[in-house]
Amino acid sequence: MKKLKSEEEHEVDKLNNHNSEDYKHDHDHSHDNTHVHDHNHGHSHDVSNLSGKKIFWVTVLNATITIAEIIGGILSGSLALLSDAVHNLSDTIAIALSYVANRISKRPNDEKKTYGYKRAEILAAFINSSVLFALSIILIFEAFNRWKNPETINGNLMIIVAFIGLVANFVSMYLLEKDSHGNLNIKSSYLHLLGDTISSVGVLGGGLLIKYFGIVFVDPLITILISLYILRETWHIIKKTIDILMQSSADLSYETIKIDIENIEKVKNLHHVHSWMSNEKTIHFEAHIDLEDMMLSEVELIYEKVNHILIDKYSVDHITIQAEVDKCKDKNLFKC
Repeated sequence: MKKLKSEEEHEVDKLNNHNSEDYKHDHDHSHDNTHVHDHNHGHSHDVSNLSGKKIFWVTVLNATITIAEIIGGILSGSLALLSDAVHNLSDTIAIALSYVANRISKRPNDEKKTYGYKRAEILAAFINSSVLFALSIILIFEAFNRWKNPETINGNLMIIVAFIGLVANFVSMYLLEKDSHGNLNIKSSYLHLLGDTISSVGVLGGGLLIKYFGIVFVDPLITILISLYILRETWHIIKKTIDILMQSSADLSYETIKIDIENIEKVKNLHHVHSWMSNEKTIHFEAHIDLEDMMLSEVELIYEKVNHILIDKYSVDHITIQAEVDKCKDKNLFKC
């Protein structure tokens, strides 16, 4: 549940918002005198603006790592290097896909996509994470096979290639780190790179153990540990993106919202509530409210009070409210 603001914080926010030129712009559109739609632009929801040059260099670095680790893995006989190469290959594709999705998400709303293209990034995050999740499972099975049937591994070559991969991954992570905050699409790509960085550290350590102590089983062990880590990290993104794509309810305190709105004078009931998220930030909310029979001008005042509650207290972005006079028989919060 979202933490509700204290009354003092609420008043300070209202004063700050009213004194700022960047305060939200509400667009009220009446539909047959009973329907209002409101947009909140009061808080910053900027999508990461990835430059073409930055993406280009991250892609080049990952492609270079992939080629080096495939060659190094084959020549050294290291499954850990090959698993890292697979991760890096998926990284290259994922980052390119993230960039394309980021560009698509910025397209304006149109006749076919009235909600815009924000979910392009959510879809990209789901695809990226799902592919990496599947690859990690495959590598775990392969690691168990290698554990049963160990092979001779060239520790020197394994160390050299792992070190090159480690340096390149650090550089790639640095380039994407800033854009990974608050964006599931970019975060999924960043996690690809983080996983490969940890992987390179593990492979490097494994190479040292193989070279100086002859501990061959460390190679499949590192592969399993890396894959388990990636499984855990990607699973969180997969669950979140599925929730958004399936239009699961936003994380709001609905009973508290009901109490707040029904405390408004002349509001008899709140029902038929629907809430969802178009991406990881933007919350949509629609509902019916039962009112006493009154003038349309009075209804507009009630709309304003409802909007301010939902925007200021619950950080809702898009609000659609339908006013009624005992129209719905079922007054259930989520039914009509």
